[in-house]
Amino acid sequence: MNKSIKNALKLLLLVAVFFAGFIAKQESEITTQDVFSAAKLIGLDFTDAEADSLLDDVKDTKSSLGQLHEATPPNDLYPALFFSPAQVFPPTYMGEDLLEVKQEKITVPKNREELAFYSITELAWLLEHEKITPLELTEIYLSRLKKYGDTLECVVTIIEEEALDKAKIATQEIKNGNYKGLLHGIPFGVKDLLAVKGYKTTWGAMPYKEQMIDETATLVKKLEDKGAILIAKLTLGALAYGDVWFDGVTRNPWNLKQGSSGSSAGSASATVAGLVGFSIGTETLGSIVSPSTRCGATGLRPTFGGVSRHGAMALSWTMDKIGPICRSAEDCAIVFQAIHGKDVADPFSVDYDFHFKSEKPADLKIAYVRNLFDSSWNKENDAKVLTVLKEGGLNLETIDWLETDIPVGSMSIILTAEAAAAFDELTLSNADDQMVRQGKSAWPNIFRASRFIPAVEYIQANRLRVKLMQQFSEWAKEYDAILVPSFGDNQLLVTNLTGHPAVVMPNGYQNGNSPRSFSIIGNYYEEGKLLQVANYFQELTDFENQRPPYFAVQ
Repeated sequence: MNKSIKNALKLLLLVAVFFAGFIAKQESEITTQDVFSAAKLIGLDFTDAEADSLLDDVKDTKSSLGQLHEATPPNDLYPALFFSPAQVFPPTYMGEDLLEVKQEKITVPKNREELAFYSITELAWLLEHEKITPLELTEIYLSRLKKYGDTLECVVTIIEEEALDKAKIATQEIKNGNYKGLLHGIPFGVKDLLAVKGYKTTWGAMPYKEQMIDETATLVKKLEDKGAILIAKLTLGALAYGDVWFDGVTRNPWNLKQGSSGSSAGSASATVAGLVGFSIGTETLGSIVSPSTRCGATGLRPTFGGVSRHGAMALSWTMDKIGPICRSAEDCAIVFQAIHGKDVADPFSVDYDFHFKSEKPADLKIAYVRNLFDSSWNKENDAKVLTVLKEGGLNLETIDWLETDIPVGSMSIILTAEAAAAFDELTLSNADDQMVRQGKSAWPNIFRASRFIPAVEYIQANRLRVKLMQQFSEWAKEYDAILVPSFGDNQLLVTNLTGHPAVVMPNGYQNGNSPRSFSIIGNYYEEGKLLQVANYFQELTDFENQRPPYFAVQ
């Protein structure tokens, strides 16, 4: 090839590169047609003159967004936008909790592994009276975690060596007469979106499976201060969605062919299977209620802000809530009393009194939502709840579900917009490709889609949210507790948006071995009343004491 031909080819190549760059630049330039397309997406109609006037502003916005992309903040940095029911409905705080539980003399079973299914109050009596030791109890639960954890796919990390050391200390403390209370020596597990110094905090997701966070969540510290012993970090659906995590699908202990539901998948599964004394879960939109239902656990979703979220993964700063998942309502009361309250490290947290009595709620005003019970998918079991409580001497009034002109379903953009912001780095870096679930309903696609939620509409939805809080509080204020089907109509979304508390508990089975549930909702800061009604129902029934056959002690 002669020199002139080579030069000609070089020139042609340079021209091609120039025009490719020019075309790419032209394609990346924002035009009035892009403005019209965007307007169509958000339901607006601009004239040609309006679109032309907008063009320079839209280009400037794109430039600003690019700079923001380069400054994506970490997950634990909360936004300046603040949500708190206490701003609209301030709590009463006297600084005094009241926790009255029933304890009776307990006999140690012949097969001590059966202790794995005992309630906190039963275990506490045995521990306080030195019939068993924290070390012995911890060894029982650790053994079951090793034996059944893989079967249920419910464990991310077993905390063995440190747990045994703490159990030895607790054993000596009790022996020396330094008994710290009902949680002293009780082994527990936490959902693996709570940081524990020295251990991985995976958030259940492949991109974070090796993540180490150099701090311990406030509520873990509170429980350990009470003498409870952390023995496991339990699975959650990746980034708090569903029961699929980076290493498998967490199983329902009643049906190993079925997932445990999510996202507090491992917490509910491990508790019901007797692998921990109790556990901690979180809920943004059903993540305590749903796995508790599927597995047959009792769960408490507290008032928003009732428990510090410091050290917890953020999914939605204005909807995330942390609560106990246990075998009974009384156990939930014991754990909640230990973990609730203001934490300076969590500006969303709030102080209020917690009062719980393990007695018949004769003085409480209780209602059930008639039209939700009539249309319940769990109709037969839900109807039995009403019968049991009425035969137990409670007067139940009837009300219909909240009527509102607010488009509640559309307000779920609050959750998805905040979740997309919390994990913006995944979307921008394409690290979301590492996530196990990749379908249309999975987080990677939801995060991408949420980029198209206008900031104006997010703010408008939050303004309507205040109205919804006011409407719901007005509707509920005449009653101390309101019985609802756990998944009736839109009550789960409504109460998660408003931040009202709920207790969920088993109320029967479908097909003989598939647990079902109902819920009790109520007013802000009144978890004690909801738990009192739930506890009375459990005194009249035996659903909370049922054990999945495969995990029962033979």
